[in-house]
Amino acid sequence: MKVIFTNHAKYRIEKRKILEEEVIDSIKYPDKTIKKHNKYYFQKKLERGIIEVSCEKTESIIKVITVYWL
Repeated sequence: MKVIFTNHAKYRIEKRKILEEEVIDSIKYPDKTIKKHNKYYFQKKLERGIIEVSCEKTESIIKVITVYWL
């Protein structure tokens, strides 16, 4: 499945000092997944804290909307 990043997500990843590889890893191997209002929220514990990745998902694409620390 292809993962694409919105410009907003790219900006937030850079500002919050999160690596794109960490975001992709959070989507592929989340510690917790929440589906709410046709959006997916993937949570992953990293050494620096817990991140949540907000996404829209179709059959072939996952679009990352934003990423933030919990």
